[in-house]
Amino acid sequence: MNLAADIVSIAKFSKLKITCAESCTGGMISAALTDIAGSSIIFEQGFVTYSNSAKTKMLGVFPATLKAHGAVSEPVVEEMAIGALAASGADIAVSVSGIAGPGKTDFKPEGRVCFAIADPEAVYSVTVEFGAIGRAKVRKAATNYALELICKHLKKAHLLH
Repeated sequence: MNLAADIVSIAKFSKLKITCAESCTGGMISAALTDIAGSSIIFEQGFVTYSNSAKTKMLGVFPATLKAHGAVSEPVVEEMAIGALAASGADIAVSVSGIAGPGKTDFKPEGRVCFAIADPEAVYSVTVEFGAIGRAKVRKAATNYALELICKHLKKAHLLH
């Protein structure tokens, strides 16, 4: 099963556009989607906002949210997803921010990744602890998890049409 191919197929059928706002994955989610032939119909643009200033400038994340919660937090990924929707005109946005490693912060462990998925009606966020499995594995796991979130969201949206 190729999640990215499923996403492109369902989004095409449902006439929905998708955007990504990525931090720790550095564009890997966007790359997975755009690896699929015909993805230009459903994917117009993505955002790699690795720094806090990029999150603020490109996606409208509030500096106060970053200060209060840190970049790896559900409030920040929710604002990233909402900002990506607004900036892109897409129908669905996924966002991700995490600590791929190596290393951790004083308050957050290596392997913690926060995700959000948003559409014009709602935003949903979740935190996943992948553990200290290594930078490459955390980034790959986060990419796969984000693709699963998009696919589930699209299937739900498709059933409502």
